[in-house]
Amino acid sequence: MHSGGWADAPRDVRAIVGAQVVVLGYGTVVHVVHLVAGGLTPYDWAPAWLAAYFTALTVADPLAAALLLARRAAGLYLSVAVLVTDAAANGYAVYGLHGGGPLAGVSQALITLMAVAAVVTAPRVRRWLHRRRPSAWAASCQDDA
Repeated sequence: MHSGGWADAPRDVRAIVGAQVVVLGYGTVVHVVHLVAGGLTPYDWAPAWLAAYFTALTVADPLAAALLLARRAAGLYLSVAVLVTDAAANGYAVYGLHGGGPLAGVSQALITLMAVAAVVTAPRVRRWLHRRRPSAWAASCQDDA
């Protein structure tokens, strides 16, 4: 079993996880700022489902980061899901709704690159996450077999 923290993981894995945590932290700050500045409806320009998604990232981003720091597989899966869906949602907002200013396309491209990097590096990171301990019930079933 892995020790606490990431000290025993290779440098590249620590860098990948660190980069994802920074990106998720940045996303958290962006969405919190939107909520503080725009109130409960900071995305009134967007369809309700898209506004709800962007608002949900206020919780999903830090949750993914915390789980990833805790070396939980759920953190990796949530991180990848958040980045991929965020890239798709921003793509729709920029190109489907023609939202944002001149830098919106650049921002969306960066989010897409981060999402692709998360997908590509996920198998490497997965090997260094905590394995799930079997429950007492599952262990007793194995003993009976």
